[in-house]
Amino acid sequence: MAKTFKIGFIGAGGIGRWQMEKLTKMPGVEVTAAADVNAASLEKVKTQFGVKHLFSNWHKLLAMPELDAVSVCTPNGLHCAPTVAALKAGKHVLVEKPLAMNAREGAQMVAAAKASGKLLQIGFQWRFSPGAQCLRKQVAAGKLGKIVYVRCQALRRRGIPNWGVFGRKDLQGGGPMIDIGVHILEMAHYIIGKPQPVAARGACHTYLGNKKSTALCSWDNWDHKTYTVEDLATGYISFADQSSLVIESSFAAHIEKDVFNIQIMGTEGGATYDPLAIFTDQNGYMMNITPAFVGNWDMFEYKMRHFVECARDGKPCDAPGEDGLAVQAMLDGIYASSEKNREIKIG
Repeated sequence: MAKTFKIGFIGAGGIGRWQMEKLTKMPGVEVTAAADVNAASLEKVKTQFGVKHLFSNWHKLLAMPELDAVSVCTPNGLHCAPTVAALKAGKHVLVEKPLAMNAREGAQMVAAAKASGKLLQIGFQWRFSPGAQCLRKQVAAGKLGKIVYVRCQALRRRGIPNWGVFGRKDLQGGGPMIDIGVHILEMAHYIIGKPQPVAARGACHTYLGNKKSTALCSWDNWDHKTYTVEDLATGYISFADQSSLVIESSFAAHIEKDVFNIQIMGTEGGATYDPLAIFTDQNGYMMNITPAFVGNWDMFEYKMRHFVECARDGKPCDAPGEDGLAVQAMLDGIYASSEKNREIKIG
């Protein structure tokens, strides 16, 4: 009988419990331990998932020799230290997005993984969506030619989180760009083949989140007094292959409706993520091609299963820490550019 793959959690809040829900349904996998400063969160995972070992100090969790892996589900500012410590303790690590507060921390995490020989997987799930997998295969097969330009949008009309610490720059590193923009950015970067970013230009604006809500919305009563992040961020990334990417991300913007989309333009064709379509020329006609079926699976469950398969079974990882570091460098460049009002070199 195969050995049970045992996972511990550093952070037992909402995202951690979401991960546990997927893992506890997998044969041969056990969520063995959890660490959190919030006693109520620990009680929830004990009751809901039967987690046996509970700690208020994550160092004690890492001292458990029976753990094979650790998932880090803390606020962004607490990603680096426990990840590095877990890797040094000989555990495989899944860390939720973004990789860290900045690329400097991210580089420490990637270096720790290389030194330990253990897996560091970044918690990107959108690249595992059926649509993203379809587009990645089309790009890899050359169906769009050379990629020239990409436009990414992760925009909410009024979606400032009224829970957690998403409005705290000191704990999160930023607002919508690092929280939801990172999803559309990582997916787009993955689809087009992960070109090397070389420069960034960005702008961040705060005009609603630091004020009390005055318009009816489904997410109201956020803590405007501690809100120190942007409402809207835009960025322009240049890549070494001379392609470029524009990204727009907002918690609050005066737009018609929420948007989560990617538009790709290449020399031989283009594509959109939503609706999923390819645009090209065939036999003298401009053609719009819509896939008949691309699969139907839960991308979050896919992410968790992929981590287990890579850490336990040695499967090649399709979301390695290095990918998280490249995305982090782009986020850093956008934020730094906004602060300094000039282009920032990357790398």
